[in-house]
Amino acid sequence: MSRIKQGAILAILGIGTFILISSIYTVSEVEQAIITQFGRPVGAPVTDAGLKFKAPFIQEVNLIDKRVLEWDGNPSDMPTKDKLYVSVDLFARWRIVDPLQYFLRLHDERSAQSRLDDILGSETRNAVAKHELIEIIRTTKERVPLRDTLMINAGRQLDVGSLVPIQKGRKLVEQEIFAEAAEKVRVFGIELLDIRFKRINYNESVRPKIYDRMISERRQIAETLPIRRERRGRQNSRQSCARFEQDPV
Repeated sequence: MSRIKQGAILAILGIGTFILISSIYTVSEVEQAIITQFGRPVGAPVTDAGLKFKAPFIQEVNLIDKRVLEWDGNPSDMPTKDKLYVSVDLFARWRIVDPLQYFLRLHDERSAQSRLDDILGSETRNAVAKHELIEIIRTTKERVPLRDTLMINAGRQLDVGSLVPIQKGRKLVEQEIFAEAAEKVRVFGIELLDIRFKRINYNESVRPKIYDRMISERRQIAETLPIRRERRGRQNSRQSCARFEQDPV
């Protein structure tokens, strides 16, 4: 009887230990948790770090990241308002602010990234389509062009190297994309923190036009250089003659 009692006690202790372990879970400082019972969320989201308890066996812990996460889109070709194609590469930063809504609508980060692909990609395409190429490429409308000091006069005379006036610039376009996308991702319990153009490349159909314009400008400047040298030489000669007449040897 004593052995049977000891075995029963050990069995009870083992079962109790297993139940206790199954009812304990931890949440780190960079995580939050949703408790589900038979697949349905129960109770409020657990947002505080520490040792927590749940009903064993019937409840499961679903950990959700609380850190700032990144979204890095794939480069995509899209048309501008003036029917020129550019390859746009975008990135964004986001975080989960409503874990319950996030869990119900998306469930996991993979689904969230997929939904961000759809929303951010669509809003970027819409924004690019509403602006001309120069608005997407130029950072701001206040930008001052850098000029070669040896060719400043020639550039002014030929109106070469001057910047085409714009209304917004790339930064304001980014803000438009952010405002539209932030509103749409909020229903998923996501807060969009920032969005930036990582890279904008000219499409193969646009590059020849850009290069032709650059070559044309340089040729115009090159054609004026001999004339400028001749004028400068005449000016130097006149100055030398004037000095000689004032102070003859």
